[in-house]
Amino acid sequence: QGIIDNAQALAASFKANNVNMVSGGTDNHLILLDLRGTGVTGKELEHRLDAVNITANKNAIPNDPEKPFVTSGIRIGTAAVTSRGFEAQDMIDIAEYIKLAATDFENSKDYIIENVARICDKYPLYND
Repeated sequence: QGIIDNAQALAASFKANNVNMVSGGTDNHLILLDLRGTGVTGKELEHRLDAVNITANKNAIPNDPEKPFVTSGIRIGTAAVTSRGFEAQDMIDIAEYIKLAATDFENSKDYIIENVARICDKYPLYND
């Protein structure tokens, strides 16, 4: 499974779940989500994702109404998880967890943590 294949699977899942992407999708390993209208900023979602063991960065979007240290976007890349072995189905699951972190964090936090751990256990960083 390639980096771009995983990014396209992630983007397709975001699209299917009505999560706005700046360009409507991706043609490389990066996706920029537009969080306007969700009630959460890039800074807040970055912190929420950190709390559930998903790494992403707040990022400004074109014509961003928020300040540069707050942002209305989040940037997600697939290089690290692809090199670890994640596959398309894992990307679909991760898109769900990111959406839940943005839209229903308090009710979903434990569910996300548990499932992120499950996926990571399938693809350990180091083999003994």
